Amino acid sequence: MYTAHPDRYATLPYRRTGRSGLKLPALSLGLWHNFGPDRPVETQRAILRRAFDLGVTHFDLANNYGPPPGAAESALGEALKDDFAPYRDELVISTKAGYLMWPGPYGEWGSRKYLLSSLDQSLKRMGLEYVDIFYSHRPDPETPLEETMGALHSAVRQGKALYVGVSNYSAEQTREAARILADLGTPLLIHQPRYSMLDRRPETEGLLDTLDELETGSIAYSPLEQGLLTARYLDGIPEGSRAASDSPFLDSDAVTEDLVAKLRELDGIAKSRGQSLAQMALAWVLRGGRVTSALVGASSPEQLADSVAAVGNMDFDAEELARIDEIVG
Repeated sequence: MYTAHPDRYATLPYRRTGRSGLKLPALSLGLWHNFGPDRPVETQRAILRRAFDLGVTHFDLANNYGPPPGAAESALGEALKDDFAPYRDELVISTKAGYLMWPGPYGEWGSRKYLLSSLDQSLKRMGLEYVDIFYSHRPDPETPLEETMGALHSAVRQGKALYVGVSNYSAEQTREAARILADLGTPLLIHQPRYSMLDRRPETEGLLDTLDELETGSIAYSPLEQGLLTARYLDGIPEGSRAASDSPFLDSDAVTEDLVAKLRELDGIAKSRGQSLAQMALAWVLRGGRVTSALVGASSPEQLADSVAAVGNMDFDAEELARIDEIVG
């Protein structure tokens, strides 16, 4: 029987999510990859246990995470039953709906029928009565935003979610979603954008400014840019890497000589800070406190622990930030 480490809250800082009462750990565990039937159950359980022992109290999922879709939620459900049942009230569990889950017109996007049906399925897979955060995973260009946000509001009213969020919404869409939700009486807790040293769109397109104005939290996904911001690609594309596979998330054509040269320069800055490139990339996303939490994946407990060590140095001086901007361009 798993027993959580008694000092699990001694490692990570916790940040308030917008103007809510909910605090999230600076690093959260995303179950996007590595939690399907193609990975050993023992490894999955070891990652989850190590995460919680290190104070990573937030497990982030979506209905389509796996592979195959639904597998990550099922895997977490088994772990919750066997390991974490005594700790449910210490955990923040989030899931999302928006991408394709089943055939036909009701199996994706943002209709009320899809979102609430998907949430019911997610709860069943995880063996839960509620999730802490339920997200609209992407905006639906054909469904009125009032309907999508109304479905999120209903999830809260039905007791199936404590908070709601959006992901992959533009600054303008986020502002309108927050307005609709506020009128309904369910605040927009959090936004989950893609954000990293190599992907500055939340800055350049005004999303972070909008979230500051709305007093809405944020949790960055892909802060390591699908593994590019790690030591893995410093010498090009290694065998067995995501870029070397047929992964739809990282094309080998993206790993150019110019990019590798930039990664090596960034790695030099990281070394001068006493960090790995991955640790510096996570610290950069978390710098200044504008981002509530950064989502990390892990293929092993050791990799997760290495990511958590990033919180040991989240401060950057002006020269470091300027140099990073110059390298990334």
